[in-house]
Amino acid sequence: MLNLKIILASTRPGRKGAPVAEWFYNLAAKLPEFSTELLDLAKINLPFLDEPEHPRFQRYIHQHTKDWSAIIEAADAFVIVTPEYNYGYPASIKNALDFLYREWNYKPVGFVSYGGIAAGTRSVQSLKLVVNALNMVALSDNVNIPFIAKQVDDKGKFITNELIDKSANSMLADLNKWALALKPMREKKVA
Repeated sequence: MLNLKIILASTRPGRKGAPVAEWFYNLAAKLPEFSTELLDLAKINLPFLDEPEHPRFQRYIHQHTKDWSAIIEAADAFVIVTPEYNYGYPASIKNALDFLYREWNYKPVGFVSYGGIAAGTRSVQSLKLVVNALNMVALSDNVNIPFIAKQVDDKGKFITNELIDKSANSMLADLNKWALALKPMREKKVA
């Protein structure tokens, strides 16, 4: 069974990402291929990068970094649930990615993005550059949710549809294939 971590990128109060991440978590948790965990960056509450050495050395001095390292090291694959802020991604996800290096290597990542008319796609395109620099494999097909305000009801529940569900299931199938294909590379990491 593959260890899938779903990362909720937004930390903004009143964020629409929480119901989206909960929906995606529930969808992924039903699959026998994955052991699934939802990581909320608002609850994890990493400070801005405060380690004195480059993360590639893995000589962490802060307990929050050691804890984050253990969580990410245990993963086989990721899904990042992200909004788009001013044509880009939230600082919280960039910070979370920058804390570590080797722990991300040779792991696939899919994206569930949301926003207005662009559905968060510009955020994802920018994030793909970042995850590529971390030696991750960014999936080409992702889940993009336009007009998010219309997709969350007055009780705070994300209202999905057949097209979004189909897109999510397709991405999860690809994530499984990539995680299995990259597993030998993760097992042969060189220090």
